[in-house]
Amino acid sequence: MQRYFIDKPAAEEGHCFSFSKEDSHHIATVMRMNAGDRIEVCFSDQALWESEIATVDGPYVTATQIEQITAGAELPVHITIAQGLLKGDKTDWMIQKSTELGASAFLFFKAHHAVVKWDEKKAQKKRERQQTIVKEAAEQSKRTKIPHVHPMMDFSAFLTESQEYDKKWVAYEREADSPGSGTFYKQCEVLRPDDRLLVVFGPEGGFADSEIEQLLQAGFETCRLGPRILRAETAPMYLLSAVSFHFES
Repeated sequence: MQRYFIDKPAAEEGHCFSFSKEDSHHIATVMRMNAGDRIEVCFSDQALWESEIATVDGPYVTATQIEQITAGAELPVHITIAQGLLKGDKTDWMIQKSTELGASAFLFFKAHHAVVKWDEKKAQKKRERQQTIVKEAAEQSKRTKIPHVHPMMDFSAFLTESQEYDKKWVAYEREADSPGSGTFYKQCEVLRPDDRLLVVFGPEGGFADSEIEQLLQAGFETCRLGPRILRAETAPMYLLSAVSFHFES
């Protein structure tokens, strides 16, 4: 069944609710659904309900909650991916695939070696587009939560934001040159369900030495994602896949 998200908590069985204008268009025009068709609806409290479309007339489609569904598609650890700005559509591709792999949130910051520069107006437009991308990816991958895309921030603001997390890692490219000692495995071993983990990745040009120094002073641990140098947009997926394997295999 097709899955949709509703930005309000679930009510009781038999409750009738309406979709946003965008989702209503998708249901009625793109999917060509009719009254009586069944869909899955995930509410803001992550309650998942099988629902039946009631009406498709007018600008807003309505549906009725029929039966609650048990779901378990979320990673037990809440992982926020923080990254320096990337060129072209690499950021969009990364957040789409990382959403499918279970990321909880995304945070972008202005890095010293980043080629891309966004002004405030462009950053806001990018964020709106990215929030649409993660919503669609969450629907496709049958998740019960839409990852949050934070507003872009400078590096000092990012360091302040990092204080809110239980554990903080930095994927440092120079760690690939060091001998493998199972450090990343040991880092995964100390993770606990409901931990809030922040993992920061550099832009295409990598981190500046001063940025690494500030990250370490702020309590970040370096992590080694294998012996190969990964592209900036690939590294988050390596990490998410490894954490998923650790907890869900």
